[in-house]
Amino acid sequence: MSAENQIDLFDVAGAVASAPPQDVDPELIPTDVKIPIPAGTYQTMEQMKAHCDRCHRCVLGENRTNAVIGEGNVHADIMLVGEGPGQTEDETGRPFVGRSGELLDKILASVKLTREQDVFICNVVKCRPPENREPTLQEADACKGYLLEQIRIVDPKIILLTGKTALRNLLGVKEGITKVRGQWIERGDRLYMPIFHPAYLLRNQSREKGSPKWLMWQDIQAVRVKLDEIQAQS
Repeated sequence: MSAENQIDLFDVAGAVASAPPQDVDPELIPTDVKIPIPAGTYQTMEQMKAHCDRCHRCVLGENRTNAVIGEGNVHADIMLVGEGPGQTEDETGRPFVGRSGELLDKILASVKLTREQDVFICNVVKCRPPENREPTLQEADACKGYLLEQIRIVDPKIILLTGKTALRNLLGVKEGITKVRGQWIERGDRLYMPIFHPAYLLRNQSREKGSPKWLMWQDIQAVRVKLDEIQAQS
């Protein structure tokens, strides 16, 4: 099953999982990128972690210390997708830690959200790219089945895409974040919003109107408003 077919499936079926096809041996998934990751392969993040810890679907598995699966509420209405683990994430096995993680937590807290209760945080790739570079298209594609399974398991209403790799990998949008950030993109029954990566905000400290930090404040407030609307309707 292609990644495109899988995303069509979870957009239609939401959290309802079908059993993996009988001709796919799940134990071979971490060994070869040619083995598909069908919808319904995993019922828990722990099952996925067992595969990612020994995954060699791409070259990133050769140098990892820890695969970084994700963290937060697996029933959250918001999912945040970053690009890939950095050095600290690789060492700890946790996403968005260090300075970027501290800033992310502050951004969430500014609208009374926490990663423990309100958000599930993960990355496009689960292993650290060397020198913290962006994942290649091939690396992102090799890991995409894991990410689609995470979306199916969590079944979020809102997905925040931090950085162009997440935007391109999940939605096929090639425009830069500065052009599309803050815009709601509807696919199936989910809402996606591209936002600046916290690491980018750390490099742009100005809080003046129109600056990246000022724009991020507008965007996270819009996310809070939309979340309140969704939760009120449900």
